[in-house]
Amino acid sequence: MKALTMTDFYFPKQKSVYHGKVRDVYNINDEKLVMVATDRISAFDVVLPEGIPYKGQMLNQIAAKFLDATRDICPNWKLATPDPMVTVGVRCEGFPVEMIVRGYLCGSAWRSYKNGAREICGVKIPDGMRENEKFPEPIVTPTTKAEQGAHDEDISKEEIIAQGLVSPEDYEVLEKYTLRLFKRGTEIAAERGLILVDTKYEFGKHNGTIYLMDEIHTPDSSRYFYSEGYKERFEKSEPQKQLSKEFVREWLMDNGFQGKAGQRAPEMTPAIVESITNRYVELFERITGEKFVKSEGEDIAARIKKNVTTFLDDK
Repeated sequence: MKALTMTDFYFPKQKSVYHGKVRDVYNINDEKLVMVATDRISAFDVVLPEGIPYKGQMLNQIAAKFLDATRDICPNWKLATPDPMVTVGVRCEGFPVEMIVRGYLCGSAWRSYKNGAREICGVKIPDGMRENEKFPEPIVTPTTKAEQGAHDEDISKEEIIAQGLVSPEDYEVLEKYTLRLFKRGTEIAAERGLILVDTKYEFGKHNGTIYLMDEIHTPDSSRYFYSEGYKERFEKSEPQKQLSKEFVREWLMDNGFQGKAGQRAPEMTPAIVESITNRYVELFERITGEKFVKSEGEDIAARIKKNVTTFLDDK
């Protein structure tokens, strides 16, 4: 099992490249973006030392499927997927915030709540809630979009507008799209026996129009519970069976790592890496309803170079 953890391509008319936590984004003539979903994995805003084979392919294919399935809700950046690990799309000027939407109290929100917080990103949370409890209505809890190596920070709608990060008019559109996308994702998940617990969306502008960018409803950007057994586990205050990257965070925390200064990521043994791959495969097949077909037996980087170059040359 191989993992693609670094890329160094030069595509036709390429102007620049940005290496993110898990994606490498190539700017083609300030018109298109070639987004390579690598096999890197991050948690607590830190890139972990080992790649996860096939993770990039799974994330890219899940995102492509959901971008197509939500195109009636809002425009999105996707033009084509010329390779299993690559999406080519419209270059947008991204908003410097991530729109996080939560249907349930869990993860970092629960950790804050347990420590006494009763407000997240300006949204008031009632007393007496329990871990993994469903909110009466989904809540939007944005974060700043941090530069590489920095941590995203919670921010309220009022602060976003006051700081001029997003105009009031644009924010209204972002919030509307966010809630509609989450509703659609929730409906699709329910058909597959899953609960979409929380997720994040990124948006940008192209020629004055707001576009959904990046990935959507993948295990890197979303948390899913199994519907079956949710109620029983909740009533017994037992952990939910989930398909998300939270199990990676929990494993790291159990091994004394939360991305804090001076902490070192624990060793990722081949068995741990394989178990993470298997969890991603499980989510892929559950959420898409399709069998995952591994792209293997070849030089991954050479394949991507050939497929993307052929696509760009044809355009």
